[in-house]
Amino acid sequence: MPVAIPALAPGRLARPDGAVIHYEVGGEGPVVVFAHGLGGNHLSWWQSAPVFAARHRVVVFSHRGFAPSTAPGGVADPQLFAGDLIALLDHLAVSRAVIIGQSMGGWTCVETALAAPDRVAGLVMACTTGSFDYDRFGDAGVAAWRQQMPAVLADLSARGIHRAAGARMAEDNPPLHALYQGIDRLTFGLDKEEVGKRIRTLRVRGAADAARMTCPALFVIGSEDPLICPRGIELVAETWPQARTHLVAEAGHSVYFERAALFNQLVAEFLDSIGWA
Repeated sequence: MPVAIPALAPGRLARPDGAVIHYEVGGEGPVVVFAHGLGGNHLSWWQSAPVFAARHRVVVFSHRGFAPSTAPGGVADPQLFAGDLIALLDHLAVSRAVIIGQSMGGWTCVETALAAPDRVAGLVMACTTGSFDYDRFGDAGVAAWRQQMPAVLADLSARGIHRAAGARMAEDNPPLHALYQGIDRLTFGLDKEEVGKRIRTLRVRGAADAARMTCPALFVIGSEDPLICPRGIELVAETWPQARTHLVAEAGHSVYFERAALFNQLVAEFLDSIGWA
């Protein structure tokens, strides 16, 4: 018989500064939290959250300023993301969780793990290094990638392709690409370029902080990622005490969206391996 998939119930958490965090929660079992990227919101996880809710208590949320969450003055300050997530865990009476972060959500993963390590049972870093700087390694592969990507991104823009979705998704699955664009447009009016600049200025962490990232971690890497350097992700992962990597061939920046079945399999295997099933 097919497994019944629990519905996720919506809720809203008011923060002291006036921000309101939208979240949805459902299922029973060990807690898994999904943190979306710059081009998304809680809906980005439509292919993953229902799957994991069959065996876990699943939490999806929209970062402050990303619809339908709000932020004072419409400014989404990424320095407050981790505090918002910790407050959400408190609100839901969650003592420990595995956090899965895509791109920008990786900043939330890292900063939460550093601020409250006892609350984080594991991390899945999807196409991200969060606030860890991979340029500090002086790696030739990273340097070459940085030289090549401006032309790639310019081409995507000229063709009307979402940079976080990528050409392969747009060409192989146009409806999926259109949905990605639609979810991105739901956060109307937020200056995402400014948010992007802010998170990049926070990419300053190095070896001393890496030694503190002691929870199990899985880095999922898209081989064709034009936004976060695949080689850079590998370099950062090598500095974390309990990190492993998985390179997904023929995938861009949003493996979780483009190759959802494979992504879910990788996450499920990781959860099983750390006893979080």
